[in-house]
Amino acid sequence: MLSSEQVRTHWWRAALVVAAVVVACFAASPFAGMFGLVPILAWLWLAPSPRTGVIVGAVLLALLAWFVLPGALSLAGPWVPAPIELYWLHPTLAAVACAIGARRGFVRLSLLVVAGFAVAGGAWFADLEAAPGDEGVVPVPAGLRAAQDVECGSGGCWRVLEATGDRAPEVLRDHLTARHFTPAPQSGITRVPRFCRRTGLLVTHEVCAELRTLSPDAVRVEWYVN
Repeated sequence: MLSSEQVRTHWWRAALVVAAVVVACFAASPFAGMFGLVPILAWLWLAPSPRTGVIVGAVLLALLAWFVLPGALSLAGPWVPAPIELYWLHPTLAAVACAIGARRGFVRLSLLVVAGFAVAGGAWFADLEAAPGDEGVVPVPAGLRAAQDVECGSGGCWRVLEATGDRAPEVLRDHLTARHFTPAPQSGITRVPRFCRRTGLLVTHEVCAELRTLSPDAVRVEWYVN
């Protein structure tokens, strides 16, 4: 059983872990969420004092929230981190914050940065031929019936969705606009309306969705990562 002195000394560690786990639950994947927790777990060991632990811990928590929550909310823009940046840019910035606060553990923090770049490289390679994720396109608005599929070609794979319902093309177009997709030039191959969304602080992650109207109440959407 913890003494009152231990509670006063270590309460911030428990609070930081609980808050960080809640934020990590909104990451794009369970692995991404767990990897995002690593810098905070490292800080629990490195913190030289409760006061410094709380200050730097708050910075690390805000940093994790910045790299996770905007994507979970389907936001876009140059201030929204790309999914892969959680693996390399986030641990790099977190390591700098930890090094400034602790003034020790530089070797372990350097290993954290190296591991981040290694994981980012593996994730990038794995995504080369993989179909994109939901990317804000799905789930579709209530009232539409949708069927999904994956198609692949020489340039990679893309997701396909066919939706039916009252004014389906218009509803899907409004849905993409609400998810921060903006009109883009038509594809030179398909010649159908295209909407794109960009994220990324240092590495641009662009997702494009092409809408092909099949009838007044049916639409086909194909989306891919540029």
